[in-house]
Amino acid sequence: MHSKKYFTAIVALLLCLVLLTSAAFSEDVQVKKRVAVFSFQDKTDGSHHWWSGVSVGEGMSDMLITALVKSGRYQVMERGEIQKILDEQSMGQSGVVTQESAAKVGQMLGVELAVFGAVTEFGWAEGNVGGSLAKKGLGLGVKTSSATVAVDVRMVNTSTGEIIAAEDVRKQESKKGLSVSTEKFDFDNRDKFDESLVGKATRQAIDTIVEMIDSNMEKIPWQAKVIKADATVYINAGASVGLQVGQELNVFRAGEELVDPDTGISLGSEETKVGTIKITNNNVGNGKASICAIVSGSGFQRNDIVRMK
Repeated sequence: MHSKKYFTAIVALLLCLVLLTSAAFSEDVQVKKRVAVFSFQDKTDGSHHWWSGVSVGEGMSDMLITALVKSGRYQVMERGEIQKILDEQSMGQSGVVTQESAAKVGQMLGVELAVFGAVTEFGWAEGNVGGSLAKKGLGLGVKTSSATVAVDVRMVNTSTGEIIAAEDVRKQESKKGLSVSTEKFDFDNRDKFDESLVGKATRQAIDTIVEMIDSNMEKIPWQAKVIKADATVYINAGASVGLQVGQELNVFRAGEELVDPDTGISLGSEETKVGTIKITNNNVGNGKASICAIVSGSGFQRNDIVRMK
């Protein structure tokens, strides 16, 4: 009787270990997807600049990159890498990022999601409501100060080239109080910006865009690519995105790209499974790549697509 209880307990323990191991290899828990944030175009009147001297569009894209990195949920491409490809492909000369260029650069960087857009509003407004002090001619009154920040955001699934989210994010902060009439103030350092109404409105806009990225990333499967293959297979993802030694991955090969004749947008391609690989070293290039043993299949090639098993 006791031996039967012990056997049942051991089976239950082994089952728990299997479930815990599966959870450890779960994409949702462990593996970071990759995102590229392009510099936002500045469509405002150009009268304001970041404390560092960059345009409002560049400043907001930098804030978004910082917020995504701090979240710990994504691997975020450096803006220099994005600009390098734009320059090499002669796609950044106009300064305007399109759906097609964002998708193409995103594919070359190996990211799942590309984010681009334009800042359409960024500034202050001040209105004098009046009051007893103003009536006495003291030049004082109850004032309403407000700041508005608006960003037209687009998110592209780089695998398909499709825009999966588009929204005009608009935030406003305001306050009322007794104040002496002064000319519009400006900020010249990070602390002043964070404390200002426009700084608070900007932060709200950035938080909303991060939430948009979170919800839309769930719709896109994680993937990586084969760098090279011989007796072993090298892939362009490793410990930095959460891949673990012993983890098995499936490898696919894309067929002919299907392009919509009306829009010119890629509709994806048919895929065939090449085989399965297992990670043996996840710390190549400071965790940016992995070495994998071949579990099944053959003929692995550079640019083959790697996905969760």
